[in-house]
Parts: sequence; C-alpha cells; structure tokens
Amino acid sequence: MVPQADIPVLQLSVQPHLGPEHHLRMGRALAPLREAGVLIVGSGSFTHDLSEFRGHAPNDAAPDWVNGFADWFDAALTKGQTEELIDYRRRAPFATKNHPTEEHLLPLYAALGAAGENARAERLHASSTYSVLRMDVYAFQTANERAQRSSRRASADGSATRNAPAA
Repeated sequence: MVPQADIPVLQLSVQPHLGPEHHLRMGRALAPLREAGVLIVGSGSFTHDLSEFRGHAPNDAAPDWVNGFADWFDAALTKGQTEELIDYRRRAPFATKNHPTEEHLLPLYAALGAAGENARAERLHASSTYSVLRMDVYAFQTANERAQRSSRRASADGSATRNAPAA
C-alpha cells in the first residue's frame, strides 16, 4: 500500500470521561484530513471484559453476551444508526458487560466520525480470541465512495466477462 513506509503518524488520546459523542465529533473534525488523502485508523477492541478472560483457551467459542453485543453493533454500524451507536450503553445488549469502561471502544467513534456524514461501515473481519475478546475490523465509506467502488466492481466484472474465453 505504501512501500516506502513514509506515512506521517499522529497519535490522539481517547478521553474516556467524554464518551462516544465527543469522539464522533473529534473524528468529524478530522474528516478534512481524510478528504485530503490522510489514512485515519482507529484501534481498539470490540469487546473488552478482561474479568472474564481467565480460563479460556485462544479458540474457545464466544458466549452469547459477546456475540449479541457484536451483532447489535454490526447492525447499527452497517445501517448507519449513529444515534443508536452513541447511546449504545443503554441500547446494545450486554453493553456494560462487554465494556465496563469505554476506552477500548471509543476509537471506533473517532474513525466513524472521520468518515464523514452518512458514512457506512463494512465489516472486513470478525473473530473472537479467548472467548471474550472481539477484534472486528471495519472500513468506513461515504455514499460517493461506495458508488465509485460499485462502479469499479461492475467494470471489473464486465471486463472479466468480455475477456473470458469462449467455452
């Protein structure tokens, strides 16, 4: 992606006492950088109740309280339900169980905000480790970016069909 690894990096600290809405606004303040081609990465954890960590093997199945939270969050992200996401502690199943404190989830809000208004999420990866640690990966795109991506896919599919040898 960047073979010379010459990417400027700036680290921002989360402010857990200010909550999701603050981090969404912080991300929106960064949106012009994204529009200028700056890659914005938020790194955290989708679920993070370390009190449940002990006694699990790396590949143990996730319990319902982990999957229920992750499924709710995925649905809200992919449907663009920003208000529900901001109020996740009241709306999402098992929210406080998965995040007794919020600092590991808040980077997601900054990344979502940086994607701009009406951005949608696409889950690129979902997995659990030690049963209770979910590290799902999302990419955020604006409606314009989604349209461009669909157009490129359609073009690629069309050229693959046109270039396919006759059977």
